[in-house]
Amino acid sequence: MKKHVLLLPLIAILMISSCTKSQKDANPFFTEYSTPFQVPPFDKIDTTQFLPAFVEGIKQHDAEIAAIVDDKAEPTFGNTILPFDKSGKMLRRVSKVFFNLTEANTNDELQSIANKVSPLLSKHSDDISMNARLFERIKTIYDKRKDSKLDAQQIRVVEKYFRDFQRQGANLNKEQQDQLRKINEDLSMLSLKFGNNLLAETNKNFKLVIDKKADLDGLPEGAITAASEAAEKDSLAGKWLFTLAKPSMIPFLQYAKNRELREKIYRGYFMRGNNGNANDNKTVLTDIVKLRAEKAKLLGFDNYAAYIIDDNMAKTPATVDAFLNKLMVAALPVAKAELSEMQKIAVSEGAKFKLQSWDWWFYAEKLRKQKYDLDENELKPYFSLENVRNGMFAVAGKLYGITFSKVTNLPVYQKDVETYEVKEADGSHLGILYLDYFPRESKSGGAWCTDFQSAGWENDKKVDPVVSIVCNFTPPTGDMPALLNWDETSTLFHEFGHGLHGLFTLGKYNRTAGNVPQDYVELPSQVMENWAGAPEVLKMYAKHYKTGEVIPDKLITKIVNSGLFNQGFETVEYLAASILDLDYHKLAVPATVEPMAFEKESMTKAGLFDEILPRYRSTYFAHIFSGGYAAGYYVYIWAAVLDADAFDYFRQSGDIFNPELAAKFRKNCLAESGDDEGMTQYIKFRGQEPSLDPLLKRRGLK
Repeated sequence: MKKHVLLLPLIAILMISSCTKSQKDANPFFTEYSTPFQVPPFDKIDTTQFLPAFVEGIKQHDAEIAAIVDDKAEPTFGNTILPFDKSGKMLRRVSKVFFNLTEANTNDELQSIANKVSPLLSKHSDDISMNARLFERIKTIYDKRKDSKLDAQQIRVVEKYFRDFQRQGANLNKEQQDQLRKINEDLSMLSLKFGNNLLAETNKNFKLVIDKKADLDGLPEGAITAASEAAEKDSLAGKWLFTLAKPSMIPFLQYAKNRELREKIYRGYFMRGNNGNANDNKTVLTDIVKLRAEKAKLLGFDNYAAYIIDDNMAKTPATVDAFLNKLMVAALPVAKAELSEMQKIAVSEGAKFKLQSWDWWFYAEKLRKQKYDLDENELKPYFSLENVRNGMFAVAGKLYGITFSKVTNLPVYQKDVETYEVKEADGSHLGILYLDYFPRESKSGGAWCTDFQSAGWENDKKVDPVVSIVCNFTPPTGDMPALLNWDETSTLFHEFGHGLHGLFTLGKYNRTAGNVPQDYVELPSQVMENWAGAPEVLKMYAKHYKTGEVIPDKLITKIVNSGLFNQGFETVEYLAASILDLDYHKLAVPATVEPMAFEKESMTKAGLFDEILPRYRSTYFAHIFSGGYAAGYYVYIWAAVLDADAFDYFRQSGDIFNPELAAKFRKNCLAESGDDEGMTQYIKFRGQEPSLDPLLKRRGLK
């Protein structure tokens, strides 16, 4: 009976989605793209085409797997591993477009399709990873891998696939595999629900509407204009609208003098998913935690954190615990000192209250002005989006010799998206870069880098990458261009680092090309942030949007001197979220929690004090409950050790654009990053393991 329950949805969808020949011919996913550089033909894609394409993609992939397992010849790399590595091409093609759109430009139809497709994909993935005949062929090759005249990369691919199958349940008995299938299907749907709930809570369920001009006191003109334009678009002409999108919320928290309204918008933010409404995420995340613990136990691990981290550089949760606790011990006193300084400012201004979490941004901005004579509004005119973008392109050019040329003949999924052709120093084509900058209701919050086509090889020919960077930056207002704050500037450089990793990736096999441990992933991105704030780089791109004046030395000095500003807060709120993530995923069966009580206990144990909330509270912790960072949010600061050490290496050389080091970094840490273990690749570049000291010094924790 259970078997029929699993098959019925697929049968129903196959009936609904069966295509005539003319429908197949009209569906762009059924053939190779005919667009320039083979980018997705967004102008020809209709929402109704996704479901038939998914069904056909699964069908084709199943046929490819069947051809491998039905081969009567003795299993070899050439007849098993290689065709498996290259299989599923159509399914990848439609998946990359569909799931990128559900994050960047979603709608009710796409969300409905996602609800139908997610269990199908979960079942399809399990059908492959639990295919006993396929696993037996891979195991045969694995057992003989050292005696089969395979090269080092082929051996690595074989070992990776063998380990994948083990980790995905290939060694379980039939009853256990059925249990794992059900867990995986349920998790896929719960993750989707968590993300959809959060999208609604962020973009639809909260609005701060102001109708008294006095309540705008303290806000910079740009923030007021943006709020006015937002209100007008929302049929609230003559009022001001602030939302939970960070370009709207953060300036309000930084500058609005009305403390009651600061509390209101911040509460709207930190109560997302915890409002007892249809979008409440408490039960959703409780079920996710429970199922992940059960999955880990099935696969032979003590808990889900052990299962995840076993595949990372850190290897064990205990290693991560020790690492995070060491940093928290260093960061907490710094954050408390920052709070003390801000409380003194508040008292000196006549405040009769103890600072709360919604006061932090407001008084931190005052502290920045007092200690460093720096107001972020002084900086923003020098950081127009155009200048920052051109600056990061220039940095990549000086480091790696690549160039970026805007192209306007490529189809895009939303009118504001920009596209660039990326070329090597010799003029040869490297890849395509999409840039999607501004918030909209159809877009998830945050910033990320993804791709529509990964770099790779097919039929002995290189496949060029199509990379996409998606952000939620301060949009232009009136006749003023988009002026970025420092956090947004750093974020663009950060995501661009991920983009370079995707553009530079080399490797003949999908399983290893660019495929790195999760706690290595943020090295390519975070290292680019170091260049963003280097004085010599600021002079390259930080130019006043009206006059073209290069940022003056006195402002650069203020930026450098304020480099340690608020580092206690930023480190503690991040570490708190990382610890909360691990605590959820260190739970063993039975993992039953009441989220808010669990969060409170976790944060108390970590030493967090009331004036700072974890960067992500449980009910809107998308990284771990609807993204790919479960038991892995720590990876940003793990990789920060690598990035600080790497940039220090450039600094020590006397040239932050040292061509020899740039070539070594590109080769070992970007292009060939998947060729060996993460630390091995880093040591190939650095010559030694990284030191913690550069990170501690950069954050003022030593």
